[in-house]
Amino acid sequence: MAGKNKIKPLFDNVLIRPLEAEEKTPSGIILPDSAKEKPQIGEVMAVGPGATNNDGKLIPMMVKVGQKVMYKKWGGNEVKVDKEEWAIVEQKDILAVVG
Repeated sequence: MAGKNKIKPLFDNVLIRPLEAEEKTPSGIILPDSAKEKPQIGEVMAVGPGATNNDGKLIPMMVKVGQKVMYKKWGGNEVKVDKEEWAIVEQKDILAVVG
């Protein structure tokens, strides 16, 4: 997966492909594009090697490629990959593994 998009995160950064936003509410109301909220759940597509602490010790990554994660709404930077908007976020901005 990471080879296809040719983006390899550095340090403790994680490349995430956001999952599609819901197109309708639980009650069945179809939402226009302007009303859809940006998803906060995505699939991990690439993971950096980890960051080092002040003693030079490598802090291991907690997530791996293929996992679905929940991340901070305004965390990270958007990047374009194959005409899609993905995000690069620091590991600390990932809140949970989903599923």
